Amino acid sequence: MANWVTFARFLLLFVLLGIVYSGVPTLQLVNAPLTILIIALDGVDGWVARRFNEESLFGATFDIAIDRIVETVLWVVLAHLGFIGVWIPLLFIIRGNLVDAIRSKGAAGGTAAFDMMQSPVGRFLVAGRFMRGFYAVLKAITFAWILLWQPFDVLAPDFWAAWGAGLSIVGLVLAWASAAICVARGLPVIIEFCANAGPGQPSAHREEP
Repeated sequence: MANWVTFARFLLLFVLLGIVYSGVPTLQLVNAPLTILIIALDGVDGWVARRFNEESLFGATFDIAIDRIVETVLWVVLAHLGFIGVWIPLLFIIRGNLVDAIRSKGAAGGTAAFDMMQSPVGRFLVAGRFMRGFYAVLKAITFAWILLWQPFDVLAPDFWAAWGAGLSIVGLVLAWASAAICVARGLPVIIEFCANAGPGQPSAHREEP
């Protein structure tokens, strides 16, 4: 059941994209609540997995994969619409690819992503429930805040003319804060991997692309 909740988030993402690009301002008023629902379901699938004893390596990997798809797509969409700079989705894509490549090594050995962290700092920033929750909430607020105002230049032009610049700056600050946390949570994964991949570690055969 938990994996179905995760899959539902994936489907709802495409519903949101259809609305964002629909060009219908009144319909775009649901941007923010739908965004919050998609991200909130990330906590629901974890609760369902624990409640019904459905926790598994596949479920954890699938959940992270959908998380990555949702956030990457939304960052790219925001950049495409001109709400944020293109450097932000590029940063998330680069960080995501690096971290996921490292985590795939652990998954191959039967270790879930968050279980790979060994240092106290790494466990707090990457695997700790507080930081995971804080990061998810920050991204949810960022996405919802920016998409909330998408139709207001049409629905309320006078309001947007007076307040639009300030509201947009708030969105940028939220996006920059999300990018900073993204880097802070990615560095421990990379650092620990490099530290554990010393000369004494066996090396895998590198395949040519």
